[in-house]
Amino acid sequence: MSTKRILVIDDEELIQEVIQGSLEDVGGWEVLLARSGREGLLIAASQPLDAILLDVSMPEMDGVETLQKLRSQPDTQAIPVIFLTAKVQPADKAHFSQLGVTGMIAKPFDPMTLTAEIVEIMDWQL
Repeated sequence: MSTKRILVIDDEELIQEVIQGSLEDVGGWEVLLARSGREGLLIAASQPLDAILLDVSMPEMDGVETLQKLRSQPDTQAIPVIFLTAKVQPADKAHFSQLGVTGMIAKPFDPMTLTAEIVEIMDWQL
């Protein structure tokens, strides 16, 4: 299995640590961390990435605005983005899929199945 490089953009340090531990331990993937949309955009523009896990609810620049900025830049527009969100109502899902998000993972998530959820959303082989 090839090593995947995942960027996690989330303003909550504890969630970052849980995701990083899960993806590194279970998936054997490389995980990059950003605490804000702005920081995430800088990393995404400077690093080759296989996917971005993006928290929808963040201060300053939220996940939707961050996604729009990612999509507006040639370097980052093709990177698959998975939203991490507590909002998983059908109306939210419909709105998010219109934005061009690859998938959604509900918060709170299970760290033991997180890698498998990402693999399924991305249609990767483990």
